[in-house]
Amino acid sequence: MNALPKQFLLASDFDQTLSFHDSGLVLCELLGISGFQDRVAGLALSNLVQQGGELAYLIRHDPEFRGVRHEHLVETGRRVRLKSAIQSLVEFLDHGFDGIRFSFFVISAAPREIVVAALAGIVAADHIYGTELDFDPRTGEVRAISRVPAGYGKVAVIEELEGRLSIPPDRTIYVGDGSSDVHVMLHVNSRDGFTIAVSENKQLARVAQSTVLSDNAFSIVVPLLDQVFGWRAGRIRTLFEANGLELQEWEKARTDRVTITESLLLQTEAVA
Repeated sequence: MNALPKQFLLASDFDQTLSFHDSGLVLCELLGISGFQDRVAGLALSNLVQQGGELAYLIRHDPEFRGVRHEHLVETGRRVRLKSAIQSLVEFLDHGFDGIRFSFFVISAAPREIVVAALAGIVAADHIYGTELDFDPRTGEVRAISRVPAGYGKVAVIEELEGRLSIPPDRTIYVGDGSSDVHVMLHVNSRDGFTIAVSENKQLARVAQSTVLSDNAFSIVVPLLDQVFGWRAGRIRTLFEANGLELQEWEKARTDRVTITESLLLQTEAVA
C-alpha cells in the first residue's frame, strides 16, 4: 500500500519577492502621482498602519489617490515586472517529488486586483490573497477596505490556509522580502516551519532561517531542497537542468547567492 504524500504549504509575498518593484510605485507612475516613498515613510513613522498596508491606506484616504479605479489596478498589475521562472517554480511545486506535494499561495498587502493581473496565467486567482477593496458601483471610487493581509494579517491567512488544507504548522514555508514579513516569519518559525528571505533587509535576515539572493524566482528551491529536504548539491543542479535552468553560481552560506540562466535548449524552443 502506497503511503499518502506529505503536503506542504508554501506561501510567498508578492512585491519585491516575485516582482522587482513595489506595485505602489508602478501605480503612481501610471497615475502621475509623485512622492510615494515619502508618503510610505511618513506612515511608517506615524505607526498609523501596519507595515505593508501603506498603499491600501493611501488609496482609501489620500486625496491624490481618490482617482484610483479598478481598471487602474488591473493595468498596474500588467505593468509589474516579474522575476523570471515563476512559471517553472509553480509547475515544480505542482508536481512535487518523492511523495512530497506543495500547495502554493501568494499572500500580499498589495491590492488583490494588481497581483491577480500580474500573475494571470501563472497562479490561479483563488490562490492569491491580497488587500480587498470595495468599490462604489456608482462612482467607481474605493469606498472601503475589507481586508489587508499585512503584518499580523498575513499570520491570519497562514492559519486559515493550514486549517482549510489540514497542513500541520511544521510543514509551512514562507518566502518574503521586507520588514512587513517579520511577524509572519516569526510565527512560522515558532511552530517549526521554514522561512526564506529574498532580500538583504537586516531586520528580516535576523529572523529568516535562510536568505537567497537572485533575480530568478526558482532560486528559492535551492535552500528549500538543501535545508528542508537534505538534497545534495549535485541532485539540486540536476533538477535545475531538468527544468531548463542552469545553476551557474551558488555561494552556499546562510545567504545563498544564486545566478541562474535558461539553458540553450529552452531558449531555442522559445524562439521556435
